[in-house]
Amino acid sequence: MKILVCISHVPDTTSKINFTNGDSEFDTNGVQFVINPNDEFGLTRAIWFQEQQGANVTVVNVGGPETEATLRKALAIGANEAIRVNANPTDGFFVAKQLAEVIKNGGYDLVIAGRESLDFNGGMVPGMIAGLTNSNFVNSCIGLTVEGNNAKAVREIDGGKETVATTLPLIIGAQKGLVEEKDLRIPNMRGIMTARTKALTILEPVAADTTTKAVKFEKPAPKSAVKLISPDNLDELINLLHNEAKVI
Repeated sequence: MKILVCISHVPDTTSKINFTNGDSEFDTNGVQFVINPNDEFGLTRAIWFQEQQGANVTVVNVGGPETEATLRKALAIGANEAIRVNANPTDGFFVAKQLAEVIKNGGYDLVIAGRESLDFNGGMVPGMIAGLTNSNFVNSCIGLTVEGNNAKAVREIDGGKETVATTLPLIIGAQKGLVEEKDLRIPNMRGIMTARTKALTILEPVAADTTTKAVKFEKPAPKSAVKLISPDNLDELINLLHNEAKVI
C-alpha cells in the first residue's frame, strides 16, 4: 500500500503572532514552525500501517525551502521519502491543485491530510483534493483500518461517531483521535541521522488559479480587566452580571 501524508508547516502555538504590510501578511520573524498537529496524527497512523502492513509512506508539502526542516522531521519520525512542491501556498485551492497533481502521478492508495491546519483553519484542502482526483473521502476521521482494497473509517459527528465502509483509493481528513496523543512519535537520534539520507524530491508547481486573497488579519480583542466585587455587595454583582456580562 502506498500512502501519502500531506504535511502543513505551521507556527508553534507558543509563538507570538504578528502581521505586516497593513495587517495583510503573516510575519514569520522569530516564529518557530512545527508539523501541523492534525497532520501529525495522520503521519503516526501511516507509520503504524508501515510497521504492521509494510506500507510505503511519503510525506508532501507545498512550500518554500524553509519547510524542509519540517519534512525532515517527518522523515525522522519514519516516513520513507518526502516531496516538496516549490511554491508559496497562496490559498486552499492552489494547495489542493498541487497535491492533486502529486497524487495523480504517484498512484497512491491512501492519502492522509489533516482535517484543517492550525494556522488558517480553512478545512478545505482534503475535500478539494478528493474532488480533483475523484477519490473516496472521509472527513473528521478518528479511526481507520485497511484490509486489501477495503477500508473502514470512523468519523466524529455531532453528538457521536459514525463508522463507514469504503474502498481505496481513499482520502481522509485526519484529526485528534486517529491515534492517541501518547502514541505520537518523537524522532530519536537514529531516526534523525537516517532522515539525512532519505530522498527529498523538489517539484515545480503546476499552473493553478489563486481564487482568494487575504485582505486583512485581526487579532482577538484583549480581555478586559477583572472586576472584584465584595461578597457583601450582592446588588452590584447582580447589576454587573445583568447589564455588562448579560448572563442573567
